[in-house]
Amino acid sequence: MNHVVFISFKLLSERKRQAIVSVLGVAIGVTAFIVMSSVMMGFQTYFIEQAVDINAHITLKNEEQDEADRILRVAYGDGVISEVLGSKPKETKDKIVDYKFIISKYMQSEDIKGVAPHLTGQAIVRYGIKEKSVNIIGIDPQLEVKASIIDRFMEFKRLNQLNVDRNSIILGSLVARDLGVREIGKKVTLVAPNGSVHVLKVVDFFNSGITSLDQTRAYLHLRTLQTILDRPNQVNELVFKIKDVDDAERLSRVISRETGYYAESWQKAYSNFLKIFRMQNWITYMIVFAILVVSAFGIFNIMMMTVLEKKRDIAILKAIGFEDREITWIFVFQGVFIGFVGATLGCLFGYLLQEWLSSIRFEVVGLIRARGFILDRSPVYFVYGFVFAMFFSTLASFYPSFKASKLFPVDIFRSGG
Repeated sequence: MNHVVFISFKLLSERKRQAIVSVLGVAIGVTAFIVMSSVMMGFQTYFIEQAVDINAHITLKNEEQDEADRILRVAYGDGVISEVLGSKPKETKDKIVDYKFIISKYMQSEDIKGVAPHLTGQAIVRYGIKEKSVNIIGIDPQLEVKASIIDRFMEFKRLNQLNVDRNSIILGSLVARDLGVREIGKKVTLVAPNGSVHVLKVVDFFNSGITSLDQTRAYLHLRTLQTILDRPNQVNELVFKIKDVDDAERLSRVISRETGYYAESWQKAYSNFLKIFRMQNWITYMIVFAILVVSAFGIFNIMMMTVLEKKRDIAILKAIGFEDREITWIFVFQGVFIGFVGATLGCLFGYLLQEWLSSIRFEVVGLIRARGFILDRSPVYFVYGFVFAMFFSTLASFYPSFKASKLFPVDIFRSGG
């Protein structure tokens, strides 16, 4: 086998420039795969973890049903064919009946870590001459910390102040910024949908890093919001935190069937974002696949040119006793070597580029807010990049190797090749 390796290196060294270009092509492909996967998955993982854990793994609520033809079906039965051009939405009570029993029931489940009640609504918050429309959420702080990680995103860690002072409010960090509230202890005015006006003290700021949440949310104690909205002892949502987030879809169906309410899993709530993320991943992998295929064609080109130029040498090797298998391995080894060196360099370049990107600091404001790139540093990307590079490089060398092994010495000598 040593003579096969020696000849393989000898042939490869005679085409150094082309070999270096092929190695760099493989390295660039592996580097691109590692870095693009790290950036894409880092952003996606950050968004999903933040959004899912802040909101809920499963949300139980009344399902909104728009049955425009409900009156016709009551009057004429289901057999009537009709087209309704306009219909007033059906008035339904937006509340969950006997929610305390549901909480106590599912708190005993092994699959569920916590359940918390919510009362949600819309309101306007004023500070001086500025005002902003917000989604107000009434929570029970003791139950909420078991069902979400909201306490992690409190800038001053004063979530329990909602228990101490019922006339208090927690504003989203961007809500506070837009209103001009720069420190806690300030008094703001909340105007409820029923027209009532309430003065509340800001006790903390909610800063999740997700723009759509931080610029629209405000938290109050559940009892306080029930009083403000004139909905005593009512809630319109229950949020569940489960042990296995990937099991949310199945558990949501079970909870919906057992309670009679609509249970929405985080996968369904964020289905649009998940589709966009899948599309991003496909585009990323297609680009990297194209780079690796181009580098594989470079390897293929080197092998074929070597076979064509070294026909006489191959004929001599076969004439002195080299078997077809050994001729094949001479050229396959060249592809494996190029792939190995290129993949190793690609992993090294990928690591160095990750380190450089992680050191860059700049403001990211959009779907999420962060300072710099959010990277997923998982070693699995290095493994996949290395394996893909080796696969394409080896595959590219097989056909030229096969062609070389099938050359007949007599034909080569006769033709003067």
